Amino acid sequence: MPFASEPQTVLLADRLTARGREFSLAMAASSAGAARAKASVIQSVRDYVSRMASDVSGMKVLVMDAETTGFVSMVYTQTQILQHEVFLIDSIERARADKMAHLKAIYFVRPTHTNVQLLQEEFKEPKYGEYHIFFSNATRDTMIQQLAEADEHEVVQQVQEYYADFLAINPELASLGVPSTVGLAEQRNWDQPTFDRIQQGVCALLLALKKRPLIRYAARSEGAMRLAESVLNTMDTEADLFAFRKPDVPPLLLLLDRGDDPVTPLLNQWTYQAMVHELIGISNNRVDLRGRPGVPKEQEQVVLSPEQDAFFAANMFLNYGDLAGEVKNMMDQFQAKTKSSKDISSIADMQSFVESYPEFRKLSGDVTKHVTLLGEINRIIDAHSLMECSEVEQELACNEDHSSAVSEVEALLLKPSATLQNKLRLVLLYALRYEREPSNRIAKFTDLLSQAGASPEQTALVQCMLQHYGAAHRTGDLFGNKSVLTSLKKSWARSVKGVQNVYTQHQPYLMSQLEALTKGTLSEAHYPYLGGDLPPTQKKRAPTEIIVVLLGGCTYEEARVVGEMNAANPGVRIVLSGTTVHNCDSFLDEVAKMAGVAPSRAAADSSAASLGGGLSSTLSNIASNAPNVGGVDRKRIAALTSSVSSTVSQGVNNAMSKLQ
Repeated sequence: MPFASEPQTVLLADRLTARGREFSLAMAASSAGAARAKASVIQSVRDYVSRMASDVSGMKVLVMDAETTGFVSMVYTQTQILQHEVFLIDSIERARADKMAHLKAIYFVRPTHTNVQLLQEEFKEPKYGEYHIFFSNATRDTMIQQLAEADEHEVVQQVQEYYADFLAINPELASLGVPSTVGLAEQRNWDQPTFDRIQQGVCALLLALKKRPLIRYAARSEGAMRLAESVLNTMDTEADLFAFRKPDVPPLLLLLDRGDDPVTPLLNQWTYQAMVHELIGISNNRVDLRGRPGVPKEQEQVVLSPEQDAFFAANMFLNYGDLAGEVKNMMDQFQAKTKSSKDISSIADMQSFVESYPEFRKLSGDVTKHVTLLGEINRIIDAHSLMECSEVEQELACNEDHSSAVSEVEALLLKPSATLQNKLRLVLLYALRYEREPSNRIAKFTDLLSQAGASPEQTALVQCMLQHYGAAHRTGDLFGNKSVLTSLKKSWARSVKGVQNVYTQHQPYLMSQLEALTKGTLSEAHYPYLGGDLPPTQKKRAPTEIIVVLLGGCTYEEARVVGEMNAANPGVRIVLSGTTVHNCDSFLDEVAKMAGVAPSRAAADSSAASLGGGLSSTLSNIASNAPNVGGVDRKRIAALTSSVSSTVSQGVNNAMSKLQ
């Protein structure tokens, strides 16, 4: 329907609301099994993209901005997009000269003033036959009016709001794509644009999941309180958009602050997804291995997506040692398929192989990808003495023993093979745990950091961490040492159960918050409800649908906890969203911004230049170094992985030669 006049614009806005409600009600009316599937943030975004592409028939071009390109690429491959008759993918920022009137344009963009201006310019001289506009979030009436006035050629067929305004990473993990929240740390320098972007992302997440929740927030967080008020106001003023079916137990939105747990992003990680992000880095599901020794050219940039990689989906929460065993099993399967491909001796064999070749080819790529990643992880572990450093990190995070902590931290600060980055982690962890210990060695350890080559900006991070994340600024009992009873419980559990793996004994503070919430025991003084008119009976009922938003960023370790809690409790569904997903580097960057200085990475990363050794030699050490390998045949892993690249390549080539 073209934008011809103001009355039509009003009617169009009404129609959009009606269609949005119709779609939402259709989702709510689905079966219980499908409703559970819709709790997946990945599936929610996929549904929106699929609906956009399928509702517009014929040959199409998909035009996106930089952010929505990221949203779509997280859940759809280019091949999958092409299956919807999308023959061209373009950027709204790129100027286009050629007219292609035979194509219908699907614009999927964020509702920003910049994008509206670009659309207005496009409508002056339309390049396509039709325009179907899909905004990724709620749109202001003024924006609709501006588009209506610009559509002089009447080429716009529809304008819709599809609430895919976030990065869907795992089924229960989303990122709002806001890398820094420093501007929300104090009122006098409040960063309103950043706050607005976070608020929009949270509302889009609720709409995508079809939830109108109760709201609780961290009482000591100014940002969490303001966000709670703003989200509630939006749900009230846009009541039609949030008119979803009300379950017996209302869903809950829990707004937390990174400041309550600065420990988790400081730790080295030992589960697959978290390790890759910590040691290499994951950006929009992509891992950049360029410039790293022994990495094949075709593996320099790889995708780690649970939606596109079944092996990764099944093993992303496994610890380092168990992961080695699963890679071995995958390689055994590939070798079995390679062997069967050599036995092609008839037309029927050829036909069977051709039918299974896509799966065979994908398996070969997955084998190479995961062994390459495992090899690079192992190389970094060896070069950085991570196992020794990580063991002390875990002790600092989990156990109260000051005398042992002093000797262990000091020994590593004096050890040349430990990197400056890991020495900095240790001092920060020690400072956070023992800042109120009268005989603490914070000043001495800071001096040792400086002697090890740390810049003044890096050593300043110690006091900056305490200033913004210290005990005086945290809610709750991060280290479990404020209560004698809690300390006794921890000691008893440790003595009775033991520790299965010293490298993974730490559990994020989020875990205790969620456990208390699902039991109905989360402190209302520390995490109050927004609004005082809730009946007591409603407050006492433990929620079974929980959306957690972590201001200041979440971590993949916390995502693992949420994933495991969902798996262990079928009646409870938790979705975690962070303003970003941190590793130690990005978290320390954030702390440095609070101090008004940027940390120098040159000294911390100086050891990286000296890292050597190829894929074959490093992979041979995986099984012997991996914690908790659990009975895996180490020699077998080394033998298989040492020649993985040539084996995979030769297997594919041999199979193809049979068909020539």
